[in-house]
Amino acid sequence: MNMIFVLIGCSILLALIFLVAFFWAVRSGQHDDTYTPSVRILFDDELPGTEAEKSDEGYF
Repeated sequence: MNMIFVLIGCSILLALIFLVAFFWAVRSGQHDDTYTPSVRILFDDELPGTEAEKSDEGYF
């Protein structure tokens, strides 16, 4: 029974550590990215020179 109290205490302590780390990250601006979402649609998924493009070169 004592072991359950120790495990509950450890889990609450670990949860508080993660909560403090989350608030620190929010206050320090770790989650502030206003540029990337607006231009993400402009980025291509594949890089030029991939295998699909190289295999099409033989048909021309």
